[in-house]
Amino acid sequence: MTRLLTDCHVATMAGETAYGAIEDAAILIEDGRIAWVGPRAEAPAADVVERLDGRWVTPGLIDCHTHLVFGGDRSGEFEQRLGGATYEEIARAGGGIVSSVKATRAASEDELYASALTRLDGLKSTGVTTVEIKSGYGLDRDSELAMLRVARRIGREAGVRVRTSYLGLHAVPPELKADRGAYVDLAIDRILPDAHAEGLVDMVDAYCEPIAFTTDEVSRLFEKARALGLPVKLHADQLSDGGGAALAARYGALSADHVEHTTEAGVTAMAEAGVVAVLLPGAFLMLRDTTPPPIALFRQHGVRMAVATDCNPGTSPVASMTAALNLACVQFRLTPEEALAGATQVAAKALGLTEVGTIEAGKTADLAVWDISRPAELCYWLGKPLLHARYVSGELA
Repeated sequence: MTRLLTDCHVATMAGETAYGAIEDAAILIEDGRIAWVGPRAEAPAADVVERLDGRWVTPGLIDCHTHLVFGGDRSGEFEQRLGGATYEEIARAGGGIVSSVKATRAASEDELYASALTRLDGLKSTGVTTVEIKSGYGLDRDSELAMLRVARRIGREAGVRVRTSYLGLHAVPPELKADRGAYVDLAIDRILPDAHAEGLVDMVDAYCEPIAFTTDEVSRLFEKARALGLPVKLHADQLSDGGGAALAARYGALSADHVEHTTEAGVTAMAEAGVVAVLLPGAFLMLRDTTPPPIALFRQHGVRMAVATDCNPGTSPVASMTAALNLACVQFRLTPEEALAGATQVAAKALGLTEVGTIEAGKTADLAVWDISRPAELCYWLGKPLLHARYVSGELA
């Protein structure tokens, strides 16, 4: 069966016009894929015709960096930070990631799934059709694999496409605080291979910071990922310039994420290796950071910039993709077109995906339909409901 979406405007996010826009357009969908897109006057015949009454259609948005699955919340630490405590102080006192580890380990897979769906609803209601989900709040074999199993279940049952990342090097668990080497060995030599053998891992990630893991430790993890044939990405240079961007480039990472403190040398390395910079304005806002990512250098050197929510319980309790777009424009001065590209075609690149991210013949029909008069509204409004409908593989979802 063929379906024609007509009487619409399409931001293809491909082509040479702003937003790749086609006004007064139509999209033909067949077998879950885009069979044709172009001016409405040239549209082919279809079995089913759906009029969209002049609405705009974009690719389904892609949230390429989330920690969507976790137990509990950290609203108490939010209060502490407002009282003057720093993220590093809270982490060193046993809070931060470790507090989420305790709550995550105590939750069943069904409980983790149910709580993740409440956050996913926020993403879906703001046009997300693909979401990356990390582990990293289990920090032992059974809990890490449980998180990844929940992420896979979300992809099967919750009307969204999911890519998983194993984030074993996120923090040292409390029971191994005095022997971090033992945990690094466990994370690399046992948990990752077991998760991979169970088919739970699409990518491998790590947190490279003085309060987290060193470049040497992350290199060991990435060597193991390489041996398993898995692509890598990295939390890089968020709190300081620790050489994370250059490390990501050395391993041909899909992306380096956060990158607030990345230097020009790191930017140059990313450009040469084709590493995407994933901007996370929610964390920048919540941590009240004052050093933005080097946007001008990324533009100068041709580093592509993605935008994501970083949805997590501690530093970015953001469950709205359009809010992330707004914050990327307001805080980092991205143009609306750059921001929307960062949540579609560039975000797809950051996840190693080629079948989504633009509206072109042959691509999967993951689409978002919006009640807007121009694409910039997706970055302009903060909190206004804009989504009319989502299509995943050509079906309303």
